[in-house]
Amino acid sequence: MVRFILQAVVTALGLWLAANLVPGVAFLSTGSLVAAAVLLGLVNAFVRPVLVFITFPLTVITLGLFLLVVNAATIGIVARLLGGFVVDGLWAGIGAAIVTGLCSWVAGGLIPDRRIQREG
Repeated sequence: MVRFILQAVVTALGLWLAANLVPGVAFLSTGSLVAAAVLLGLVNAFVRPVLVFITFPLTVITLGLFLLVVNAATIGIVARLLGGFVVDGLWAGIGAAIVTGLCSWVAGGLIPDRRIQREG
């Protein structure tokens, strides 16, 4: 549970950065930012694996670049479900996916994974 909360905080930070850096991505309030982060975590846990499976041939053909479109689609799904979160088009979604992914990647390098430490 702590890991999910930490991941939601990192996702919220990534979405906040995306809203400040990517034109077409915006939040109406801090509450909608937090809700978007939590909802994105749930969509990534349940919907994204299905999308990745369905689009696997395109992902192979594009050498993995189509995963950016899948990530943009998950962000777009969250924007559709949440009234206070706006993503204006595919390119804004791809930009948000890149910024959020980079933020998660950096945080993943800084935050140790206790599951790995217990096994070793």
